[in-house]
Amino acid sequence: MPQLNLEIGVIVAREQQIGPWGGLVWRVAGVLPAAPPVEAGTPLGRTPLGDTFYAGPAGLLFHSGETEHYRDNLVSGAPSIWIALKPTADGCEVAFATVDPYEAEGLTEGFDDLIEAVPMPESIAEQLAAFVAEHHVERPFYKRKRDKLDPRKGFRRPPQAGGRDTVEDDS
Repeated sequence: MPQLNLEIGVIVAREQQIGPWGGLVWRVAGVLPAAPPVEAGTPLGRTPLGDTFYAGPAGLLFHSGETEHYRDNLVSGAPSIWIALKPTADGCEVAFATVDPYEAEGLTEGFDDLIEAVPMPESIAEQLAAFVAEHHVERPFYKRKRDKLDPRKGFRRPPQAGGRDTVEDDS
């Protein structure tokens, strides 16, 4: 199966929340189309709400079998990259990155990681669109038919040799 692997850079923001339960909160501030040659944790600047840092590189892997999902992301009107941040003792680290919206939805189930969508840089959107155009194969939709169940036995019964499947009444 054809694949394409890209490496992006992730920018995070450390912000002080306001209120009685306020504390430091980490969030994804954006992504860079390529990972820069700096170490993770490098400060990038200050904002009125807090500080921004380079969190580190993240790999984006495009699979040819998932092109329908990528196409859904591209035509959504706001193509996104989903980033998962894992909390650490001194901040956070990049755990995962994806452009598949359905994979990102699956990541939200039962993890302590923070998953956020950020706008996809134009250069990555162009590479993803080219990958989809080259590898997408339209698959027809097939509606599955349900097997008939025997309510007395609670499992599927094999078709009878006589042709019609009937349920006999024992009363």
